[in-house]
Amino acid sequence: MATLRDIKRRIKGVQSTQQITKAMKMVAAAKLRRAQDKIINARPYAREIFVMLSHLVTEFDISNNPYLKPREIKNCAIVIVTADRGLCGAFNSNIIKESVRYINEELLPNNINAHLITVGKKGTEFFTKRDFKVVFKKLGLFSSLRFDSALEISNFLINGYLSGEFDKVVIVYNEFKSIIQQKIVFEQFLPVPINKTSDKEKQLSPNYIFEPNQQSIFNYLLPKHLKAQMWRILLESNAAEFGAQMTAMDNATTNAKELIRTLQLKYNKERQAAITKEILEIVSGANALKGE
Repeated sequence: MATLRDIKRRIKGVQSTQQITKAMKMVAAAKLRRAQDKIINARPYAREIFVMLSHLVTEFDISNNPYLKPREIKNCAIVIVTADRGLCGAFNSNIIKESVRYINEELLPNNINAHLITVGKKGTEFFTKRDFKVVFKKLGLFSSLRFDSALEISNFLINGYLSGEFDKVVIVYNEFKSIIQQKIVFEQFLPVPINKTSDKEKQLSPNYIFEPNQQSIFNYLLPKHLKAQMWRILLESNAAEFGAQMTAMDNATTNAKELIRTLQLKYNKERQAAITKEILEIVSGANALKGE
């Protein structure tokens, strides 16, 4: 049975943990605001450049474009974006679980080789310790997220795709919805999934004049589109991580408060029982002396 000293020591330990989780929640909230501003600013550019490419692609044949031409898929590159740290609930475990499911259910039964590109320490640690082929890994980029990191990853994927090392590139990441909601997304990176604008949409769209010509502009914008999408994905995952961490630390703080209350009740009961026992011993001793 726990003594009063043990219970009091545990209450102090939980109170210290509660202070830490509360501070981590405040830090995550501050970082989330900055990350949220960045993703809100990046989304319109990434969306509009895709719309522009969809409009440009309507006027010429794209069947021979190396970025768009579909291939027989024998080798698939999977970019798995996780966090560098834990303490963010099921943020990392859900991404890893869905990635493993995709490999085992979508690729291996169809004799497609999986080449993994891991972004983030948690995903890298999981897949490198198991029987998975990790061809590229990037660690520590979320501590100071820069556009150079997106360029490095996208250049590796583009070079691998154009050289024929990969026939398809899929990115798995957490899309930021809100502080309490993150959505796991499987997004095809290459070949670029651009559909031609329909005749009705074309009639409703503005009549642009392109100089020098549409195909030249399309070929110029397409690599920029890929790099912009990679940058947006990293920002999405970064904001989603802070949201998950903030929620996890808030839940931990609430649970610590409830545990302290339970331990305090237990401490009071044990203390009351000890006092009652001492009173009974004193009364019994007094009655024994009185009897003598």
